[in-house]
Amino acid sequence: MQTVPDLLATIPQVGRLEWIGLSPARRATLIEPEEAVCRVGTGLDGDHHSLRGTGKRQVTLIQAEHLAVVAATLTPLPDGSARTVTPATLRRNLCVTGFPLVAVKDRRFRVGEVLLEGTGLCHPCSRMEESLGPGGYNAVRGHGGITARVLEGGTLRLGDAIAAA
Repeated sequence: MQTVPDLLATIPQVGRLEWIGLSPARRATLIEPEEAVCRVGTGLDGDHHSLRGTGKRQVTLIQAEHLAVVAATLTPLPDGSARTVTPATLRRNLCVTGFPLVAVKDRRFRVGEVLLEGTGLCHPCSRMEESLGPGGYNAVRGHGGITARVLEGGTLRLGDAIAAA
């Protein structure tokens, strides 16, 4: 029988990079390229967060599966229809499918040729109320993905595998 520490140490899933988003400036519309250069110590070229050159939040990631959860917990639009939630709405850099991101918080993992280290949960900011409507901040809590630091740089491409290192 496997113990909880055994289960925590084993991540057999291999996911896929589905979306890349770069914010060229604060509050700017995100650019959605098919590939992006990721550098040690700064993050993604073309993302204004990389200009700082330090920190634990060099790259932000979210699971595509969590977008539906956030949307389901939002206040409907005035016409009663559901709100749409995208990785761009949440202002994340990478969106992946088929991989449990919370499992690599505080661990190393690869997205294609890039080696990242999960540094923490990616908490929502107050801007979520503006982007998602009333309750947006609380809808994202616990579903905002993770932050990561770049340990080995390279080029990220849509379709790249994501797996524990």
